[in-house]
Amino acid sequence: MTLSLDSIAVPDLHPQAPLSARKARLSDIEAVHELIGYWAARGLMLVRARSLLAETIRDFHLLLAEPHEGHPGGLAGVCGLHMLAPDLAEVRGLAIHPAMQGRGLGRQLVAACEQEARELALPGLFAWTYQQVFFEKCGFHRIEKTNLHPKVWSECQRCAFFENCNEIAMFKALE
Repeated sequence: MTLSLDSIAVPDLHPQAPLSARKARLSDIEAVHELIGYWAARGLMLVRARSLLAETIRDFHLLLAEPHEGHPGGLAGVCGLHMLAPDLAEVRGLAIHPAMQGRGLGRQLVAACEQEARELALPGLFAWTYQQVFFEKCGFHRIEKTNLHPKVWSECQRCAFFENCNEIAMFKALE
């Protein structure tokens, strides 16, 4: 079966809906898949298979919008912290609902991942991204792909774009 990303839509959230934060649950897989798929269909991030989301669901932090002024509630944002090695984790799958853009939710989710990384005493974080300026505002700096930890490349081999990767590698030291 072929996944058509063009058909992926997200629920209509009110841009001023109150938000709550929590770690993801298995029941969140479909909403996370839809939100990431929405941006992947627009060429702004890589799609994540439901099976991969199921394997890594504990990595993800969520921001949930409450129902507000006749709009349903739903997933406002998602971001994961994925352990790659004892000294490195990846910030991945950062996606913010289009109605919630401009509220600082992306920074809030990256900060939650950074806090979790600090609690684990990780010395650094990295991210693959098409949004270099955003990550620079979060304290990351661009690095050459050739400087990445070998474990990163083992993860990359699963990607359909492995041979033609055009994502930017970003790094942030936490020490």
